[in-house]
Amino acid sequence: MDLTQIDRCTEFLKGIPESSLATIMNFAETRAFPPGSVLFTEGSRHADFHLVILGHIRLEMMVPNRGRVPLLTVGSGEMLAWSALLSQTGMTTSAMALDHVRTAAINGIQFQKFCEQQPDVGYYVMKQVAAALSRRLLATRLQLLDLFAEQEPRWEAPHAMAATPKPG
Repeated sequence: MDLTQIDRCTEFLKGIPESSLATIMNFAETRAFPPGSVLFTEGSRHADFHLVILGHIRLEMMVPNRGRVPLLTVGSGEMLAWSALLSQTGMTTSAMALDHVRTAAINGIQFQKFCEQQPDVGYYVMKQVAAALSRRLLATRLQLLDLFAEQEPRWEAPHAMAATPKPG
């Protein structure tokens, strides 16, 4: 993959030495997704870790009795499909392209092995993944607060204090 397609200013890549980045890009390829494309589905295995070069992707989950619930939108410079770095575990969300999307798809197994062989790069990558997951957790918590704030509080008077008609 051509390194010029990856923005070196993204936080995710900023601390990786050029030589290591060149090696990582040897097992990466550019992928394009038209609007409405599903990049991966919740629970499925996905082999690639993605860095978003262009566009926006909605992450969503299936919720019983509610269907697909949008959780977060990621865009240029952000990572996607972090589960591919964790021994091919199932995806925690589904991802859909909201507009024209281009990513650097990095083979998760090769990336993981490289990180194990180059502990300084691996440590940096895991710090970046942890920071991104922390931001996503905060965004999800804020979204939940908004969701609960939209609901009227349900308060019912205790039976002993319930209003009773006055004799008259």
